[in-house]
Amino acid sequence: VGVSLCWPGWARFSYVRMKYLFFSWLAVFVGSWIIYVQYSTYTELCRGKDCKKIICDKYKTGVIDGPACNSLCVTETLYFGKCLSTKPNNQMYLGIWDNLPGVVKCQMEQALHLDFGTELEPRKEIVLFDKPTRGTTVQKFKEMVYSLFKAKLGDQGNLSELVNLILTVADGDKDGQVSLGEAKSAWALLQLNEFLLMVILQDKEHTPKLMGFCGDLYVMESVEYTSLYGISLPWVIELFIPSGFRRSMDQLFTPSWPRKAKIAIGLLEFVEDVFHGPYGNFLMCDTSAKNLGYNDKYDLKMVDMRKIVPETNLKELIKDRSLEPRSLRPAKAT
Repeated sequence: VGVSLCWPGWARFSYVRMKYLFFSWLAVFVGSWIIYVQYSTYTELCRGKDCKKIICDKYKTGVIDGPACNSLCVTETLYFGKCLSTKPNNQMYLGIWDNLPGVVKCQMEQALHLDFGTELEPRKEIVLFDKPTRGTTVQKFKEMVYSLFKAKLGDQGNLSELVNLILTVADGDKDGQVSLGEAKSAWALLQLNEFLLMVILQDKEHTPKLMGFCGDLYVMESVEYTSLYGISLPWVIELFIPSGFRRSMDQLFTPSWPRKAKIAIGLLEFVEDVFHGPYGNFLMCDTSAKNLGYNDKYDLKMVDMRKIVPETNLKELIKDRSLEPRSLRPAKAT
């Protein structure tokens, strides 16, 4: 009789315990899977150590040079912080350089073809930092840069001024001479539209300032607020926030309408700067909000300018592309 009286309670206890164990196992499994996926994604996108190793190996062998090389590879006062990369071949990190905040960008792999969905800067060199070669004179290097600008920007009348400006920027140690290592770094950077824009628009308030470079790694001024609206949260927290509550949070942390208007005016001013620039027109091929930010005074600051390309260069890239027919949708019955 005693056994029969205790059996229902024991059965209920076993059921509750089994349910608890099942959901505990399920939570551990799902959590482990999420962590694994996020870690795999992080390790694929964030390859700052590889980028630093490649750059420092080239610097220590005398191939490249630049104002950021010593801090990156010798004194190690240029640190890589939070990873902001969205593509493996375009490394992007928050960084600290001699106690100054900045954004570190580095090119990891070459793009062999033009893909308007992913890459607007095809890198033509098969061997990185192979130009200019040893024995190249300053005059010859200026002719190389002039020819590159003519291909990118068109036959502008003031390209010689831009060439001289580039030589001034390339002289990282400010000794009045451009070494072969500095020239190799400058030539690699000139393949990148963002670097060229930072040099051209260096006096404009909406363009981040160039802080330094080493090879095709460069450090630019950081932007205080990189989200135009809402608040950025760690991905772990995002998983547990309902979408409705998330929208309420975004509205709470969105700038007021007068400040939004100031940011919008800044965007119009930047568009005017790039479309009617001193060295030809540039076109914005990606106007998503993730490329825009603002400072503590609510002045617009560009976060990412890699999808802003010279109009002449873009026309040359697309003129021989064939048109592909768009698939036709079946007509709806009426």
